[in-house]
Amino acid sequence: MSTTDATDATRTVGGAGTSAGTADAVDVIRASGAGTAPPGAPRRLTPRLLLVLVVLLAAQFMLAVDFSILNVALPVIGEGLGFPLARLQWIATAFALCAAGFTLLFGRLADLFGRRRIFLGGLAVLGAASLIGGLAQSPEALIVARVLQGLATAAVTPAGLSLLTTSFPEGPLRERALGLNGALMSAGFTTGAVLGGLLTDLLSWRWAFFVNVPVAAAVLVAAPFVIKESRPEHRPRLDVPGAVSVTLGLLAVVFGLTQAGEHGWGTAGVVVPLAAGGLLLVVFHVVERRSAAPLVPPAVLGRRTVAWGNVAGLIAFLTETSLVFLLTLYLQNVLGFSPLAAGLSFGVLGVGTVIGGSIAPKVIGRIGARPALVTGGLVQAVSTAALLGLRDERSWMWLLLAATFAGGVGNMLVIVGFMVTATSGLPDHEQGLATGLATMTQQVGITMGTPIMSAIAASAITGTAVPAVLGGLKAAIAVNAAIVLLGVLTTLIFLRGRTPRRRRG
Repeated sequence: MSTTDATDATRTVGGAGTSAGTADAVDVIRASGAGTAPPGAPRRLTPRLLLVLVVLLAAQFMLAVDFSILNVALPVIGEGLGFPLARLQWIATAFALCAAGFTLLFGRLADLFGRRRIFLGGLAVLGAASLIGGLAQSPEALIVARVLQGLATAAVTPAGLSLLTTSFPEGPLRERALGLNGALMSAGFTTGAVLGGLLTDLLSWRWAFFVNVPVAAAVLVAAPFVIKESRPEHRPRLDVPGAVSVTLGLLAVVFGLTQAGEHGWGTAGVVVPLAAGGLLLVVFHVVERRSAAPLVPPAVLGRRTVAWGNVAGLIAFLTETSLVFLLTLYLQNVLGFSPLAAGLSFGVLGVGTVIGGSIAPKVIGRIGARPALVTGGLVQAVSTAALLGLRDERSWMWLLLAATFAGGVGNMLVIVGFMVTATSGLPDHEQGLATGLATMTQQVGITMGTPIMSAIAASAITGTAVPAVLGGLKAAIAVNAAIVLLGVLTTLIFLRGRTPRRRRG
């Protein structure tokens, strides 16, 4: 990013400049592949920037919570609204399909029509959809609410992340902001499981929807006064063929993956959509190579940092969120915990992710993004593999708590390293695209992890007895750890090059 770009990014949050005010001092660190902060860019978190950070992170955390807040409540919702058991999965699937499938499209629309405009519009839809869901009296109304929530998430997440990266100039402030964002996004998934159990047990499952309404309203009131509009200097055209092919392709792939957990990998309901989705994504690639105004310019995907940074991020989100699913089955089906107790057990994981997200910018500043990706991946892999020592006795809870805490720290090093790698070294007019890709990676990883691990565990479980269930879960945990190691290898092989270190003195 040039000095001019950094100055423009500063103006988007009210011209904070370099004034320190009463803000906290921030370590001056070098971004991997990006060098130090541009001359003239603020190196302290000013009061204005702090307000921007609070508003954007509040919205992002709420969206992360939505991914998991209904998981514990699904059986109760089914009984309350008369959902047939076969259709109960659509409460989660309807949300996941839209959240993952439309993210890249909305990321580009934010570049076209204004990031703040898309951000606020998506929040308004999210608040309305949450109100509809909380008041729903039929399965159809609830599914409509979940579809709208998914679309709102697909709009707000990339727009919010674009506002974050353009509001904070590349360098120490952006890395700190991305670190907090990554920590809250990962912690939000865990918090959703805990909060869903608490609300369902103490109040009603409807409060899992209602809780979004005041948060969305507060952000809608504050954001126009805190965040200025952000858009590229030159308005790009919308690549309609590319948008249609990538959206339909992602919808088909995610649908196939969500069906795999229930029906198995070899059924037509899984193979057909996966094959169709793969074909559509190939069509998308061909379209992009020939388009005058591609949705995803091949030159951007040709950047090692963008391509392999997103691979690392996909693996990080896929493995950790699906591990929560596997351990939920272990706590409830092997140890006999209640849904609420199982949810509360993940509080330690949440603490680990918050700590990991907090220290990640300092780690990246000292050793660089690539070593942080490798270090975090190894910590996560070892912690996941340690869970293979779990037994069918509650006395082994110490191992689960210790391993999930350490794994959460390692996972956050990877997630923040991925966000820094995949969005650094790009001009402001490509930030919407880069953050759209990163957000799509996040959404797809969260969405596809659980059905993949569910299918692996189901195929490995040989009976209904506790030892058989535990054996199947351990098989899936072993595969999970192996996938994390695969991510470490791809980083080592494909993300080569010198990594700047922190300045001394």
